[in-house]
Amino acid sequence: MKVIGLTGGIASGKSTVSKALADLGATVIDGDETAHRLMEPHQPIWEDIVNKFGREILNPDLAIDRAKLGKIVFDDPEQMTALNKITRPRIIESIKNELDSIKEARPDSVIVLDVPLLYEARLDKLSDEVWVVWIDRETQIKRLMERNHYTREEAVKRIDSQMSLDEKAQRADVVIDNSGSIEETLRAATRYFLDILHHS
Repeated sequence: MKVIGLTGGIASGKSTVSKALADLGATVIDGDETAHRLMEPHQPIWEDIVNKFGREILNPDLAIDRAKLGKIVFDDPEQMTALNKITRPRIIESIKNELDSIKEARPDSVIVLDVPLLYEARLDKLSDEVWVVWIDRETQIKRLMERNHYTREEAVKRIDSQMSLDEKAQRADVVIDNSGSIEETLRAATRYFLDILHHS
């Protein structure tokens, strides 16, 4: 049983690496998917978010409009703190439960905890090793602007709301540099993964 904590920053290419590891046979616990599931209409997190931020953040189908909510919290650090207080404990609890049930059912698995805020949520403590998908800040800003059609200011605000990739890289066991081609990134991820299988 091996647990890899996989993290990165917004638009760093973490999801690409996560998908490649799943293709190689890893069991992936996706932190974003967990958060989306727990924020579905009438779930406890959904109710707390609506109580805090009002019904104007909802779409007609009652799903939370993540763009509207994002605008509120990225423009106001206090609101971001309030949102994290609502969401983070339950997301962490759900991830831990999923981890425990996989350990029980398939004790020889390699599990990837794919969590953007791995360090901030202290989920690195549950990992045998931490991998960070890294790109330089300027490339990150550019990719985020292209991907989400943000202005530079919006992109910087979102990137600065997370721990910097440089700091994450310093704390990581493995750094996958994603500033080159996608093929190079996938080759590196595959090499590190096969190394784990070899030594487990």
